[in-house]
Amino acid sequence: MTHLTEHSLVRRGTSAAFVTACVRGGLAAGLGAGALAVLVVVAWISSPFPDGDAGGALHLAAGLWLLAHGVDLVRTDALGGVPAPLGLAPLLLAWPPLWLVFRAVRGTLAPADETRPRPSPAGALGAVSGGYLLVAAVIVVYSESGPFPADLVTAGLWLPGAVLGAAGAGVWAALGRPLPGREEAAAALRGAASGLVALSAGGAVLAGTALVWRAGAARAAFDGIAGEWSGRVALGLLLLALLPNAAVWAAAYGLGPGFALGTGVLATPLGLAGDPALPPFPLLAAVPPEGRGGWPQWAALAVPLLAAVLLGRAVGRETGTGPARGTALAALGAAGAYAVGVAVLAGAAAGPLGSGRLRAFGPVWWQAGGAAAVWALLLGLPTALAVRAWGRRVPRPKEPKRPKEPEHPKGPEAAGHAEETAPSGARSARLPALFRRPFLRSPFLRLPFRRRAAQGGPVPEEVRAPVPVRPASPRGPDPLDVALGLDDEGYEPYDYLPASWESGPGAPGGAPKPG
Repeated sequence: MTHLTEHSLVRRGTSAAFVTACVRGGLAAGLGAGALAVLVVVAWISSPFPDGDAGGALHLAAGLWLLAHGVDLVRTDALGGVPAPLGLAPLLLAWPPLWLVFRAVRGTLAPADETRPRPSPAGALGAVSGGYLLVAAVIVVYSESGPFPADLVTAGLWLPGAVLGAAGAGVWAALGRPLPGREEAAAALRGAASGLVALSAGGAVLAGTALVWRAGAARAAFDGIAGEWSGRVALGLLLLALLPNAAVWAAAYGLGPGFALGTGVLATPLGLAGDPALPPFPLLAAVPPEGRGGWPQWAALAVPLLAAVLLGRAVGRETGTGPARGTALAALGAAGAYAVGVAVLAGAAAGPLGSGRLRAFGPVWWQAGGAAAVWALLLGLPTALAVRAWGRRVPRPKEPKRPKEPEHPKGPEAAGHAEETAPSGARSARLPALFRRPFLRSPFLRLPFRRRAAQGGPVPEEVRAPVPVRPASPRGPDPLDVALGLDDEGYEPYDYLPASWESGPGAPGGAPKPG
């Protein structure tokens, strides 16, 4: 009976956690849509010439929220009465709702109260995503009665895909961001991430440089669209939301395939092909001019080059301790993951702006992904192998430097130089006998004494008597010597030599005869 009661309590706790996760997903969707609705309504209220009523503003907010999830909208009031698709989503607008999904899943799997029951990772992903998609379905139905209804095909494909992707990232973060167990797979993912970050940063630099280069045209387009301050604020927010798109477009431009500016118009580093029909928009002022490309356009190729080198460097450092085959496999995997990431970014940053010639606008996802794979294979793979080889090199020990031989001068200076470099014994042998006599070292008295050479010629080195050393007095130093500074206790003169020092073979004339 106790076992059944505990089992039922566990099931109740799991069900409650599942319901809580579903509610979290619904709240995340409501918060994202509500924040965007507040922003749109405030802009509508502050406009001196509002278009429509509050219902139109709410429908516009619903359409923007769906557009941020990759859903294409259909403009029913287009010129000519033909519905025009609108699918170019500002990437910065997609960050807040997807971040809310990410936080909801991570908070469900890692609650602040550890005693509360929590669902499994798969259950949390399904519950949060289900609650979010329920609210999204309501917004899709609501948008059908407005001027920007949602395209049901893209709503059924891209909206669940974006939500499940953000929820999966939340599960991965809650589990501690684990990587595959194989070293090659983990190195491939890290290398692909390094390449994507470098390519995105380089694209942002390219886009900013192009805007600064053509700042006059961009300013003229901005002033032509927005007249009142409310319109300037709204247009500025739209430009801010489209800046990540501009970075992705610039990255695709540097990769080589470029981006489309309408049907049959393509901008690449080689030049602008076709006759573009661009609307007056500030960001489009940074598009390269017509004609063949020059060195400013060709300089964009440095961005994918640097990204591929950084990809290979990351892979080579991660697999430096393994075999070369593992490094090559990791580089191939990194190239594939890098190409997939570039293709996803290119597809998200592009979309139609209308019907006819404006149906194709932005980079083509498969072309950008293929070019990224080629760059990664041609540069990333050799770089990874080179970095691995460089990291496994064995440093050679440094050889000690040989001392420089002294230069011997010639001519009159040779005698003086020989005098300076001669040994001390040879120099002292050429001095007078008085100056060759050592002295007793005393603070008050210096008395010379004459060393006597041993009788009978020079004494061999091996039979010379040891130098006598005065034993220390057991009674200690004499107080009088200490007072006069004549205490030599334990002192051994540095210049005491044996008696036969002058009779060596190097001394001129041999030992002096007594007499």
